[in-house]
Amino acid sequence: MSASTDPHLLGDLWLRRYQPRAAPAVRLVCFPHAGGSATSFLPFVRTLPDQVEVLAVQYPGRQDRRSDPLIDTVEGLVEPLVEVLEGHGDRPLVLFGHSMGATVAYEVARVLQQRGAGPAALVVSGRRAPTTNRPMTVHLYDDDRLLAELRSLDGTDESLLADPELLQLVLPAIRNDYRAVGTYSHRPGARLDCPLTVFTGADDPNVTAAEAAAWGDVAAAGARVHTFPGGHFFLYQQAVEVSATLVDALAPLLPVGARGSHAT
Repeated sequence: MSASTDPHLLGDLWLRRYQPRAAPAVRLVCFPHAGGSATSFLPFVRTLPDQVEVLAVQYPGRQDRRSDPLIDTVEGLVEPLVEVLEGHGDRPLVLFGHSMGATVAYEVARVLQQRGAGPAALVVSGRRAPTTNRPMTVHLYDDDRLLAELRSLDGTDESLLADPELLQLVLPAIRNDYRAVGTYSHRPGARLDCPLTVFTGADDPNVTAAEAAAWGDVAAAGARVHTFPGGHFFLYQQAVEVSATLVDALAPLLPVGARGSHAT
């Protein structure tokens, strides 16, 4: 088996485990937004019960993977992540993705289900349902317009946006991720048989209430939609409330009394 296909080596490449658990009841796999990195989920790690182990996905082209070639399709991201996550099936897996990460998590869930290793639950955030049809061409914008788009979403540190040298480093990955979601096309197929939870921001310019509710079309049991105050990055503006709702979604997989038993 080559290094490129060894699941253990792939896991070291693709996943970050910030607070390992000796015997977790569930593993929460977190998929970042476009331009985001594994560390974007650090605000949630310490707010979850001790029985939840967080695995954060690190896409290529950022932080410690800055020199790795970018992958500009959702399908290209899904393939190695499925291989990695099949090796973590000793505990129930819950997939949690924000924005672009929601689409990637959904497609990973579909492939895992096809292979008989479907996740215990899927939580998607800040992303319209894959069955909705709205063109997305942000990856075609020039740099100035792309920066204006990032500022409008209010989720990128302004000091980064104002630093030309830093921008030269991060803009290729951001544009690449927008290309991945902008060229994504949903393929009809079997509906998910796991519970599906949807988080959305009341003032998110990228997701209407109807587009969030449409996630119910891709799950056999429909979807539970939770609306939070805020825009596209409500996830971080409402971190405490989002964490509490996330724990509610995980509750059926946790031991009795685990809710509220947070890490310290």
